[in-house]
Amino acid sequence: MKRNVALYPWFKFAQNLTFWQAVWFLFFQNELSAAEAILLYAIYDVATTVMEVPSGYMSDRLGRRRTLIAASFFGAVGAGLIAFGAGFAVFALAQTCLGLSAAFASGTDNALLYESLVADGRGDTVEAQETRGWQAALVGLALSAITGGIMASYAFEWAFAAGALAHIAALGLAWKFAEPPHDEVRHGSAGLRGQWEHFTQAMRQPVLVWLFALSVLMYGFSHVPFVFGQPFIAQALAGAAWSPAIVSGAVTAVMMLVSVVASVLALRLRKRIGLSAILLLAFAIQIGIIATLAATSAALAIVVLFLRMVPNSFARPFIVARMQPLLNDQGRATYLSLQSFVGRLAFAGSLLLASAQVQQGGAMAYGDIQITLAGYAVVGLVFFLGLAGMVRRAQLDPP
Repeated sequence: MKRNVALYPWFKFAQNLTFWQAVWFLFFQNELSAAEAILLYAIYDVATTVMEVPSGYMSDRLGRRRTLIAASFFGAVGAGLIAFGAGFAVFALAQTCLGLSAAFASGTDNALLYESLVADGRGDTVEAQETRGWQAALVGLALSAITGGIMASYAFEWAFAAGALAHIAALGLAWKFAEPPHDEVRHGSAGLRGQWEHFTQAMRQPVLVWLFALSVLMYGFSHVPFVFGQPFIAQALAGAAWSPAIVSGAVTAVMMLVSVVASVLALRLRKRIGLSAILLLAFAIQIGIIATLAATSAALAIVVLFLRMVPNSFARPFIVARMQPLLNDQGRATYLSLQSFVGRLAFAGSLLLASAQVQQGGAMAYGDIQITLAGYAVVGLVFFLGLAGMVRRAQLDPP
């Protein structure tokens, strides 16, 4: 279990060496069209959504280690297909594999860490260890963003080939994990019906309902700038000498480094203002970023993208740490997978609506970007007010 905890940050680092993260939209838009680029991301999200619950069931029944091995395998295959393939059909298959990779890892990595800590007698350090893993992921994202942008300025395919190698490295690390001990499976709790019962029991707790809703919303609103940030940068730099691929990679790298700093401050801020306040602050920042990008196409607004991952640093480790003790081993990954399932389904649906409003062919115009982002900002404000109104009943801050 000590080895699991020691390897966990390295696994998160390798898993997040996604060299294509800052250029994927530019690549698909260049190879196909802006509308098809949005559809390809929707395919990724739909694939992840479809497999979220089965992957959680697999994790709870077959083990954390095997599921993380599968996640790394499909990640390597998906990135490799994009690096060496061509055409919408091949890219769609690749996005499906990347979606499977995300689904298998979703919740399973957190469950492996928590159960390893509990087995090692260090369950009370989960917030600090989750923050450590999150920082490792951000460093991986930062390093791969800038290097991937430079690679893509020569050939987009290089970024995806490097990502495939990173997933192979993650596969090697996952292979070294030891399966943590689990609670004994009670009779009748091992099937899909039993897993659903675990989930419904968890959702009788107001705190888990509130955190479930916030996690679903923050997933989508975190990915809005991820999807539309690249065409926004391309439009803002229209006519400039700078390469959009390099600028996008540099922006993403700075974004991740800013988030590393935010994660260092997050524990102190959480102790000072409380859990509910820091989570609402994180969601408010997400909405503010989207609203700013909708309000102006000036190149200076690119700076706002530096803050994209700050809300995740303020929220994700604390959400996971608050949930884990309230869930049992037999349904932990299933609960986290269902949470991701709903978040991805909602966001994929919103992307399908957005792609229908985008003009076919060519680069995505700022007018289309502005209308789309403004819609997200308005919807986000409505949900923020709803969550703020229910926060007292949820009793997020334990006595």
